[in-house]
Amino acid sequence: MSRVTHIAIAQLNPTVGDLSGNLRMAVQAIKEARTRGARIVVFPELFLLGYPPRDLLLRPDFLAAAREAFGKLVEETAGIGVIIGHIAEGPPRETNRADPSSAAFGAGRTLYNAVYLVADGEVRGTQAKGKLPSFDVFEEERYFAPAENVEVSAWEGLRFGLSVCEDFWYEGGVIQAEIDAGVDLVVNVSASPYFRGKPSIRWELGKRWAARAGVPVVYANLVGGQDELVFDGHSFVVRADGAFLLACPGFKEGVFVCELAGEPVEEPEEGGIADVFEALVLGIRDYFGKNGLKGAVVGVSGGIDSAVVLSLAVAALGRDRVRAVFLPGPYTSAESREGARAVAANLGVELIEVPISEIYNTVLKALEGVIDTSGVVGENIQARIRGLLLMAFANSLGYAVLCPGNKSEIAVGYNTLYGDTVGALAPIGDLLKQEVYKLARCVNESAGKEIIPRSVMERPPTAELRPGQRDDQDLPPYPKLDPLLRAYLVDNLPLRDLLRSFPKALVREAIGRLHRSEYKRKQLPPTLKVSPKAFGIGRRYPLTNAFREI
Repeated sequence: MSRVTHIAIAQLNPTVGDLSGNLRMAVQAIKEARTRGARIVVFPELFLLGYPPRDLLLRPDFLAAAREAFGKLVEETAGIGVIIGHIAEGPPRETNRADPSSAAFGAGRTLYNAVYLVADGEVRGTQAKGKLPSFDVFEEERYFAPAENVEVSAWEGLRFGLSVCEDFWYEGGVIQAEIDAGVDLVVNVSASPYFRGKPSIRWELGKRWAARAGVPVVYANLVGGQDELVFDGHSFVVRADGAFLLACPGFKEGVFVCELAGEPVEEPEEGGIADVFEALVLGIRDYFGKNGLKGAVVGVSGGIDSAVVLSLAVAALGRDRVRAVFLPGPYTSAESREGARAVAANLGVELIEVPISEIYNTVLKALEGVIDTSGVVGENIQARIRGLLLMAFANSLGYAVLCPGNKSEIAVGYNTLYGDTVGALAPIGDLLKQEVYKLARCVNESAGKEIIPRSVMERPPTAELRPGQRDDQDLPPYPKLDPLLRAYLVDNLPLRDLLRSFPKALVREAIGRLHRSEYKRKQLPPTLKVSPKAFGIGRRYPLTNAFREI
């Protein structure tokens, strides 16, 4: 009879490439799980390496360090079972060895993305990943070979069906083969990045697999930020009848223990826009923390976008690590100054004000008689002066600038390269304009008070680069533009469907602007992904591209 009655999930936040730090975290989690009576502790996918390691996997020294770290982990498993994602190495394979870029970077090397069962200082079982995701932000076929066979692992009288991430999302494959062979527990280790709605999909998949297998399913997911990706955790254990024995919180680290014969817990639910807020805060915090950035500079304009970014920065880093800078120009209104001051005061952040009109006039004078600075030329000069000053503040403090661009503006190129696009990270770059307003309301609701004033939220959006300027003079109104952008970018609808749902003139203008501004997006800071399709590593359009749909 098995002694395994309690299982722990180590829902933790590793750093890509920090093998020694991730190992220390794993060892500490093993000790905690052991102290709390767990017989098995489950870690996420590629935990010691961090996910995704990308081209680190092509470095021989990195692979050697990974082997060493895994060997040390195995030594720490006395009296407990550890299930953890790690790489496996296979025999050399046939490949292109003639091209130097192939021969020097992993040609012939065979790597597998695998899961291990380790106990009492020995490897008791392993299973490679069968389905290798190579869509959106994933590129695993670049690095890994698919599983060549499926095996069931055994320990303590239990038969384990082990699998890695993507295999959880397919009807057949590795998990079905394990179920057919007979298992007592299905365990999936994952590094599944967040977008709104994704946790619910995972929960439903877990219930479906548990019902099909007739045994509990354990799902362990990473938590934390890694460049553009945010991993939300939301690990769980679900019984064959669909009842949850464990529902780990989203966006939080911890070692969570459940009893396999225990009473069910409340079924998990997503938090909607509040989860998006948590994802963005975590993404900012880890981007700054893992990269050793001391703090953030936010250019506050008095508009909704910068107000939301400032709120996120303070939530992620604390107000002492955030500097708010207001840079009024010749067309800045009193309402903008009041809005900027109010948001900064409500967040407890000092607002530094540096007027740019004199600098702007100096630049215009220098260019007088050389080029025509009217129209968009002069408007962009103002934006670039602001970008210059924000970077100066960042350099003086050892901080980094947060870019305030939203997805609607980024999509249609309504931004200025080297102006409002400067920064180390674009926290709201995957939020359409109307979603920014929803997030602003969430900020106020979460605080239980007005952080972002009603005047800021109700004021028509404006760049204030010319007298009386409003966004809807230069762009289609956001309530009309946003649904079209979502249909095109996220739903990937063909032109005929777009024309059925939206006016032809709107489609022509928006899609045309989107194609023309591809080069701008190539130079934008990393954007935190919270939708199924974000700009960045998940959307790889050619800069030079003559195809036009309309």
